[in-house]
Amino acid sequence: MPLKVKILLLSLIPMLLVTSAVAWIGMNQARQLSEDEIHLFEENLLASKKRELKNYVSLALTSIAHIVNNAGPNDEEAKREVKRILTDMTFGQDKDGYFFVYTLDGTNLVHPTLPHLVGQNLYDLQDGRGDYVIRNLLSLAGQGGGFHQYLWQKPSNQEYVEKISYVLKLEKWDWMLGTGLYLDDITRDVAKIREQVNRNIRNTFFTVVVIMSVAVLLVVLLGIAINLHENRLADSRLRLLAHRSILANVADRRRFSRELHDGINQLMVSVLYRIELAQRKLRNHDQSGLEDLEQGYGVLNEAIQEVRRISHDLRPTLLDDLGLKAALDGLLSRFSERTGIRLKIDMRLPDIPLPEDVEITLYRLVQEGLTNVEKHADASWLNLGLWRQGNVVWLRLQDNGRGFDTEVLERFEGIGLRNMRERVELLGGEFKLISKPGQGAILLVGLSLQQGLSSS
Repeated sequence: MPLKVKILLLSLIPMLLVTSAVAWIGMNQARQLSEDEIHLFEENLLASKKRELKNYVSLALTSIAHIVNNAGPNDEEAKREVKRILTDMTFGQDKDGYFFVYTLDGTNLVHPTLPHLVGQNLYDLQDGRGDYVIRNLLSLAGQGGGFHQYLWQKPSNQEYVEKISYVLKLEKWDWMLGTGLYLDDITRDVAKIREQVNRNIRNTFFTVVVIMSVAVLLVVLLGIAINLHENRLADSRLRLLAHRSILANVADRRRFSRELHDGINQLMVSVLYRIELAQRKLRNHDQSGLEDLEQGYGVLNEAIQEVRRISHDLRPTLLDDLGLKAALDGLLSRFSERTGIRLKIDMRLPDIPLPEDVEITLYRLVQEGLTNVEKHADASWLNLGLWRQGNVVWLRLQDNGRGFDTEVLERFEGIGLRNMRERVELLGGEFKLISKPGQGAILLVGLSLQQGLSSS
């Protein structure tokens, strides 16, 4: 696939996903906002209905007050007159509004629209949802009055619809007086508003799609330009990495030269001095010259060990002779003996040798990682995993040390970690460092074997 097409897809696909997500989130937020407003509108309508019900009950109480106030507790004539007045009081366009009266045991005394219920005990009556209607209304009346919502048959169309009633107690006769309003008109109004809102949301969505399509086109063009610019920056960064690699090699040579001068050279001078001293003593038949030879032998052996150490640091012989696994086993064994840190090792490498640059990079990463754990982590255990997955070799190091803040580390990254990151980036690999203070650290590196083969 041509590079230009890849760049175009890399610019277009994320933008399309972002556009879709923004449109979807915006539409959902608009729908949620409209639902909140509809709910508020519905609550306001219901509050208006409640105020209206209270006014109706107050009107009924005013209409019968002169009778109730002048009657006694057992004045049957007054009770019949009050029942007649309440039965005749209806309201609403289709006269669906009426008053009802019940005794405290649930017996109906007044019901203008369903006269066959008069005289029946409806205490255990339930609506279509299982709500004990009369029982709950009586409970509210006993508490001083209140509102209750339930299903009830509407007189004008004989359908069971939502109804809200307000009741209170007539203390003199222990009656429950109340009235109610049907809420199907609220349901219709809310449904119309919701339909209009949904239509507006759809229109807005299509408008957003058109606008975002134009924006996508512009961003795609801008993205192509940015990608071209980023390619140039990437080339510049690769040159910088190569330059840093050269500087690192120079630094290694300088360190090697210094170690030869300060270490090996001084040891060899000391050996030469011991041999010359022993030579002079033995010529004079002084047997103490043998002790000088012994000391010179010890210093020479120390020099040999120092040469081996420097040679091993430059290029481990085990890596060339026995491969990566044996070299790492030796490195980990010496680390465990030196530090006492418990190791859990899981190395699952293929039988075929890895590319040379991949092997030496993995070895140096483990070497530098162990050095950092030993110097800075204060850990008691360390897990090492090394495995191949497809064309990628993965390295994972995890310790339980003190950890660190990765954001701070990115700003003040030491030379060790920077060398590790640059080694991986030179091979086009993946480098991740995960840590938090007090929670240890995880180093995860993935190196492509194809990249290694192509560069070896």
